[in-house]
Amino acid sequence: MATSSATPRHRRQGSRRDPSIDAAVLEATRRLLVERGYSATTIDLIATTAGVSRPAIYRRWTSKAQLVHEAAFPDVGPGVPADDFVAEITRLCHGAIAMYGDPVVRESIPGLLVDLRSDRRMRRVLSDRLEATVRGRLAARLGDEVANGIARSVVSADTVLDVIAGGAWYAVCVRRVKDTDRAARELALLVLRGVLS
Repeated sequence: MATSSATPRHRRQGSRRDPSIDAAVLEATRRLLVERGYSATTIDLIATTAGVSRPAIYRRWTSKAQLVHEAAFPDVGPGVPADDFVAEITRLCHGAIAMYGDPVVRESIPGLLVDLRSDRRMRRVLSDRLEATVRGRLAARLGDEVANGIARSVVSADTVLDVIAGGAWYAVCVRRVKDTDRAARELALLVLRGVLS
């Protein structure tokens, strides 16, 4: 009898994560980033705001950078690709402009870049989480377009995505463009001019 009552108790105390804690921490992180900025958004402040302990956060995220990255980029799925190559490049440009236009992302990027400078392993983990799927898929797509004579063989998928991400980031975070639709259209036009045969 004692054995059977101990077994369920042991299961309840296992390492299964409580999704409500995850959600509270991520929401508190997003709110604090917008209200206070990256530097002032400390793990202690996040824990207090979310109503959880500091160890509870570190059991889930190994660093502030990892937590902020997940809070700023919660949905890192690559989305549904467009059938047409021109439409796909246009979709990627609009997506990048929209992503960098998010206030949480805008506040996160400068601090993340500083924190990740000295941590190559974490930089790789976060880079893979955010864009590895998109880069791989675009590389395969670009290869098909080159084989069909639609795209130039001298432009790699990595360069295309670097141009899209860099152009979108600069337009939204540095120039603070207001007409984001126009910025995305112009960026897509520029990228396609360089890629298409």
